[in-house]
Amino acid sequence: MSRVQQTLEIPAPVRDVYNQWTQFEGFPSFMEGVESVTQLDDKRLHWKAEVAGQKLEWDAEITEQVPDTRIAWRNTTGRTNAGVVDFHRLDEARCEVSLAMDVEPEGVKDQVGEKLGFLDRQVKGDLERFKKLMEEDGSGTRGWRGEVVPPHAH
Repeated sequence: MSRVQQTLEIPAPVRDVYNQWTQFEGFPSFMEGVESVTQLDDKRLHWKAEVAGQKLEWDAEITEQVPDTRIAWRNTTGRTNAGVVDFHRLDEARCEVSLAMDVEPEGVKDQVGEKLGFLDRQVKGDLERFKKLMEEDGSGTRGWRGEVVPPHAH
């Protein structure tokens, strides 16, 4: 399992940044290779992407969601991956977004890509494009502000 971690400061209020991030169907506008994300319900997403010339589809489950603070997920089909994105308020007009993701490389292509740091660069680029989206749009859209409590927290 490989771990990818990236953190980026965004010049926008944490509420706006969180709201924009929860617009999962908008991920293709800043995530390289992502063709579509369909929100099936409050906890489930269906993804379509093209990675290294290969078409992929998978389902993911949101395992934890705390407004303005955190979203965690894990894949339920397809390649094994899980992760968390944390939102940290720096002040009224700035926040920090930290993304950590564990990915299980499949096959030689993935293992070579991992050694060359392709996923690290892709995630960094995705966060940079998200920052640019926030800078250009500014307000963020109205996102789902519900909460998903992890099973062990009951």
